[in-house]
Amino acid sequence: MRTQVGLWIDHEKAIVVAVTEKGEETQLIISMAEKQLRRSGDSPLKGSYESQQVPSDDRRQRTYTQHLNIYYDAVMGCIRNAESILIFGPGKAKDELKKRLEKNNLGGRVVGIETVDKMTARQIAAKVRKYFAE
Repeated sequence: MRTQVGLWIDHEKAIVVAVTEKGEETQLIISMAEKQLRRSGDSPLKGSYESQQVPSDDRRQRTYTQHLNIYYDAVMGCIRNAESILIFGPGKAKDELKKRLEKNNLGGRVVGIETVDKMTARQIAAKVRKYFAE
């Protein structure tokens, strides 16, 4: 069975629309990556020891990258069986995912990458149907 996938992605969520001969299926994947990690403690001001309660920048960046890796692996798990993949979205996540697909020998299945703004799930599904109908 032929499966074509359209994927709207940013660093917060991904909406995957799979189009097959039987119909279409939409799936939402939420990222747990948080760019600004929260400070520990009950109040925003803890006196002269506040700097010790905020994680260092490199540790925050490593944590953020680990969360993004888990997120991209979940997205790749959903689209692994697709013959054709259209990736679109507003930011850098689409390019990061494409590089990851190429590392896993799935880059040849990507038929297009487009920059688009925020879209609703219905708009995404309509765009995917239109793209693969042509």
